[in-house]
Amino acid sequence: MRIRALIGACALALAFPALAFHCPADMKKIDGALSKNPQITSEQMAEVQKLRADGEELHKAGKHQESIDTLAKAMQILGI
Repeated sequence: MRIRALIGACALALAFPALAFHCPADMKKIDGALSKNPQITSEQMAEVQKLRADGEELHKAGKHQESIDTLAKAMQILGI
């Protein structure tokens, strides 16, 4: 029983860093879409830029799920 618990703990420990690396991939997608001059309003552009910056700050603070959620809002506005 202890071996199963240890294996489970190790699996969780290995899975957490994988989530942390999801944020930069999302930021790169947003940056790529922004470089193509998307057809969005200036208000939407300002919102995307704010969400992108907020997502990066959350990532740096170790709040990866919040970062992913924030970046997802920006990607939704951009249609990616």
